Amino acid sequence: MLTLLNRLQDCLDATRRLDFLGPLLLRLYLVPIFWMAGTHKLADIGATAAWFGNPDWGLGLPFPTLLAWAAALTETGGALLLLFGLAVRWISIPLIVTMLVAIFAVHLPFGWQAIADASAPFANERVMASVEKIERARAILKEHGNYDWLTGSGKLVVLNNGVEFAVTYLVMLVALFFSGAGRWLSLDYWLAKGLRRR
Repeated sequence: MLTLLNRLQDCLDATRRLDFLGPLLLRLYLVPIFWMAGTHKLADIGATAAWFGNPDWGLGLPFPTLLAWAAALTETGGALLLLFGLAVRWISIPLIVTMLVAIFAVHLPFGWQAIADASAPFANERVMASVEKIERARAILKEHGNYDWLTGSGKLVVLNNGVEFAVTYLVMLVALFFSGAGRWLSLDYWLAKGLRRR
């Protein structure tokens, strides 16, 4: 039995030859997320700065123009660096800060869930209240609209805007900060290898 367990462990250990896949997949997953977030901000930087700075309907952050540019350039540039696996540990730091700001300034008041689901764990009062609203919306759409067409691309849901996705991205960035870009398919790996030869 011990021999079998040792052989199974050896098989598991052999998969470490492919350990570059973990960081690669994390990087490639995050690229479109940060690219879309950054380019969206850059497309109307004035509106982004207004939202960052306004205390009534926005985030009420200080230095909103500076922070809007910093967030937009960090996300857009970060997406490119993650794509090529260049300076991944370094760019993870400002991207982590960006995610922390998003979590605490935008999403935290809404709880955990990004999409309201009363049957899921961590459902707060806001999520529970969405049940009646979504059922009423479905009834109205079924009576007065083409419900099958409206839901043909996906289920009708209520966006709760909780921290779920932002925390997920934060965890992925922390993992990249500690692991780096990974071997073989990153510029970081090849640059470090070249510099060590010298």
